[in-house]
Amino acid sequence: MLINCGPLSDFTQARYVIHLSTGKRLVLFRLAAIDPSCSKPNETAGWSYYAMEAECPHAGGPMADSQVDIEDSAYIVSCPWHAYDFNVETGESSVGIKACTFPVDVRDGSVTIDFPTEDRSSIKLDRVEPVSEKVKLKSKSKSTLTPTRSSAQSVPQAENSSAEQVGAIQYLSDDATLCDWAVHILNTAHPEHKIELTTHLYNIFSSREGTSSPMEIGRGTVTAPDQPPREKMVEVKPGAMPRTGKGGSLKSRIAMLHALANIELWAIDLAIDICVRFSTFKTVGDDPQELPRAYFHDWLKVARDEAKHFSLLRTRIEELGSYFGALPVHHGLWQSASETAYDLRSRISIIALVHEARGLDVNPLTIQKFRNAQDLESVESLEIIHNDEITHVTTGHRWLTWICAQEGTDPVKIFRDNVSKHFRGSIQGPFNEEARLQAGMDRRYYGTTPTPVAAS
Repeated sequence: MLINCGPLSDFTQARYVIHLSTGKRLVLFRLAAIDPSCSKPNETAGWSYYAMEAECPHAGGPMADSQVDIEDSAYIVSCPWHAYDFNVETGESSVGIKACTFPVDVRDGSVTIDFPTEDRSSIKLDRVEPVSEKVKLKSKSKSTLTPTRSSAQSVPQAENSSAEQVGAIQYLSDDATLCDWAVHILNTAHPEHKIELTTHLYNIFSSREGTSSPMEIGRGTVTAPDQPPREKMVEVKPGAMPRTGKGGSLKSRIAMLHALANIELWAIDLAIDICVRFSTFKTVGDDPQELPRAYFHDWLKVARDEAKHFSLLRTRIEELGSYFGALPVHHGLWQSASETAYDLRSRISIIALVHEARGLDVNPLTIQKFRNAQDLESVESLEIIHNDEITHVTTGHRWLTWICAQEGTDPVKIFRDNVSKHFRGSIQGPFNEEARLQAGMDRRYYGTTPTPVAAS
């Protein structure tokens, strides 16, 4: 049956989740027409519209967050969990499974999807949800934040800190390499400048892929700083951090969000650093391989996501009457980066597959604390962050597996060896086994007794 999703003029973003009355969800893509001279029912004014099922048929990954590429004059979307690829028009995949796609017609000025039903039962449109890729950047004008009376009595106030001008941001020239940009971002102390530059880099790198002038990587041409600088932050040792509480009070929730925002800010640097610091990496063996361009694209997407996460948390902290920088922070996450600065396998193992994976374990508990406090605005942001973090662990797992495949080694053994060398103590539960498995990490990675890996 035909489902009218609304006027064509309402669809201005790249992707939307279409919710149907049955609970079924679809993803609607609005992409630049590959050949504007063609006249198809799903194309108008230089745009093409495609619809497919919202869950990857492999393991249920969110296709709304998929990566979009062009191959053989067709759009291909790749699931963020395990990189299964699908032709967005036919649903065909290079791995042999097929996704459900649905014809779209935009010729009458509305977006109509042809959705099949077996018993001709009536299916209605429930709602259309834009998929936001936007980072909440600071306004150039002063904040109009007005703290509530309760927040003014219990938490540090923004005063000039949250209302200050962001100031001019230094952009590099068009001929700057990815590594030039990476070092520039790492050396940028102002958090608002950092997240805007990170978002900009991802956008220009992605937009130039597949063109005649892709961005040069600049392997080995610049050096990453030993530690990125921070601006106007009170640093304490990890063990000296004040307790955040259990989220029952406003002060406690602000402290929890502040701690998470600090982690996300370091996570931006970690994703940028892994691009430039290891840009000259080559696998060992008879046929050494350098890191492909897809590696850099994947980690830039992680960095862009972390910039979005920081912006969501910073915005929510300000909505609650405080500001980022009002509380002490620690640099413990970068200590792990320093210890793994000389080996990419170690860096991925510890940062992506230990620290990021641990986030998958604790995020649901944190979200529940905010839900218990009826802070649903924070819950919404934290759920976005959790779902993105699954894809970040996937990225780490994907590239450790790729390296090991080139070198003929076992990724589980490499991971466990690096944990024993660079991580203090054992990896302890409770584990979010479902989220870890979605990211590619089965119990061989973190179980007490590793299961032997079958020989390939």
